[in-house]
Amino acid sequence: MKDVNVPALVIFVLFFALVTVMGFLASRWRRADDAAHLDEWGLGGRSFGTWVTWFLLGGDLYTAYTFVAVPAAVYATGAAGFFAVPYTIIAYPLVFLFLPRLWSVSRVHGYVTPADFVRGRYGSRPLSLVVALTGILATMPYIALQLVGIQAVLDVLGVGGGENANWFVKDLPLFIAFGVLAAYTYSSGLRAPALIAFVKDALVYIVIIVAVIYIPIRLGGYGHIFSAAADHFKQTKAGSLTVPDNKQWTYATLGLGSAMALFMYPHSVTGVLASKSRNTVRRNMAIMPAYSLMLGLLALLGFMAIAAGVGSGVKGYNSQLSVPQLFANIFPDWFTGVAFAAIGIGALVPAAIMSIAAANLFTRNVYKDWLKPAATPADETRIAKLVSLLVKVGALVFVLGMDKQAAINLQLLGGLWILQTFVAIVGGLFTRWFHHWALFAGWAAGMVYGTWKAYGIASPATKHFGGNADKIPGIGEIGYIGLTAFALNLIVAVVLTLVLRAVKAPDGPDETKPSDYSAEAGDDELENAPEPVAAH
Repeated sequence: MKDVNVPALVIFVLFFALVTVMGFLASRWRRADDAAHLDEWGLGGRSFGTWVTWFLLGGDLYTAYTFVAVPAAVYATGAAGFFAVPYTIIAYPLVFLFLPRLWSVSRVHGYVTPADFVRGRYGSRPLSLVVALTGILATMPYIALQLVGIQAVLDVLGVGGGENANWFVKDLPLFIAFGVLAAYTYSSGLRAPALIAFVKDALVYIVIIVAVIYIPIRLGGYGHIFSAAADHFKQTKAGSLTVPDNKQWTYATLGLGSAMALFMYPHSVTGVLASKSRNTVRRNMAIMPAYSLMLGLLALLGFMAIAAGVGSGVKGYNSQLSVPQLFANIFPDWFTGVAFAAIGIGALVPAAIMSIAAANLFTRNVYKDWLKPAATPADETRIAKLVSLLVKVGALVFVLGMDKQAAINLQLLGGLWILQTFVAIVGGLFTRWFHHWALFAGWAAGMVYGTWKAYGIASPATKHFGGNADKIPGIGEIGYIGLTAFALNLIVAVVLTLVLRAVKAPDGPDETKPSDYSAEAGDDELENAPEPVAAH
């Protein structure tokens, strides 16, 4: 049995208890007149201002897996792991162009999910359905990876009975954590992660600021850290401090494709639609890059772990443990507990938002559109709460029953898949030119091509889905498969739209109008907005 770091564990448990209480109390925060409405449970009443939205989106996008995986990638491969920094820098100016439009049209028509918008814009339930199912499919492994982040912390803390314990005792702390998460999410909806995000983000900023100052002092300065990392990569041939020439296309296309995919994820859209005004969305896209600075500092922890000798001499060392182990080795026990609490809470917040977003998609775009069109708002809320529980249980079973590498592989696929919804969603925000069947065919082409190419990639850890880059047809360089699939998706959608327009194929009704895309809270359109109806 592993030695338990008692002081760190006590601090970790205290913070966990604090956010648990906050999660249940959140149901009384900004209490709604009608809590039995999906707008209230699933979008927090669409009432969050600039700072609440900023913390919510930060808690949503910068997860425990980010905290663990970004420096782990730098630890394992060097500069290639820094791709997450430029992609977030690219993302915010990009989404500044279209997220305010999505917020406005969603507010006017009462859309809760991006698939709601697709249904209303193109008058196509099949297209809406595949957008919804893609969102759920891409979100599930993302939730599972939050568990991987918590497991990494618990493993280093030494709780759970060690490797020789039976499966129930070993994973009991994880069961407790997600049982509590499920309970307060069911009770409070999006208000719970929104409130807890304040604690989570404060802890993350404190830990990273302390880490980038304190750890280099302990290790002899940044000069020594980079020198040690350079020597390590020279000896192991596993990476380098700069991106090699033959990896430049991969790095650039992965950054661009990831930036385009970031706000296609349902949980990202959920945070945006919960904002109380169009200007709140615009302000957040302007100030969110502050998190990119934090992400750059976070990535440096990978080099620090190398300089500290974490995993040195251990064959097949799990790089996902590098940052938790670095903290345990360098920090005093009490501050290790604070750092681990930041990672643990950093898993609970996004996991809650992701499960709510997946539940919203199922409820609005599967249950209401296809199974029970006459569902009342109370029915929708009840089903969404139940589905959010099932989503979390599914993620827990997935992580406990499958190899962690499978979860990582599926999360890589998730980015590829969700990018294939970009044409329908973003294209629809600016033009009605695309035909809905052309968009459906483009989505299918991108999904099939991307999944097929990813399946054929092997790595030392797995025979299939071992990476996300392959040769780009017509160019010959190695690039991100998701972006290549997106290009195919767009080409198919354009060509088929031209054909369908030429033969005058009937199109679905568009329930939106141009003024909807610039509407602000309080406009007449919002005051008199009708209840959204399913398009048939």
